[in-house]
Amino acid sequence: MDTTTPLHIKLELVGVPVTDIDRAKAFYERVGFHTDHDMTVSDEIRFVQMTPPGSACSIAFGKGITRMAPGSLDNMQVVVEDIERAHAALTERGVEVGEIDDQPWGSFVYFADPDGNRWAVQQTTPRGR
Repeated sequence: MDTTTPLHIKLELVGVPVTDIDRAKAFYERVGFHTDHDMTVSDEIRFVQMTPPGSACSIAFGKGITRMAPGSLDNMQVVVEDIERAHAALTERGVEVGEIDDQPWGSFVYFADPDGNRWAVQQTTPRGR
């Protein structure tokens, strides 16, 4: 077994704890995520997988997906090229976002899903640089 070659590990899926699956799905569609799967596997499991446009990592929620309490996910972060465009698009889609927060390491807007799971949208190069 070769243990000297780096092991490539890709983050593929993050569980998001929600109370109402259909409400969460409608919200993330409004944010702009694409629905990859919505499957009822059994009476105990419904699996919804959604992916932000251009992302290699998806989120999953549903019934029997995670033991985290709804709303306990904090500081999930996605990255965009243009924070002003992202702010305008989210606002236009009815997503409550704060004002653009410019920091030395990037510009951000923040939002939460209906359960209170919090998200950051970051432009890695601060505006005006």
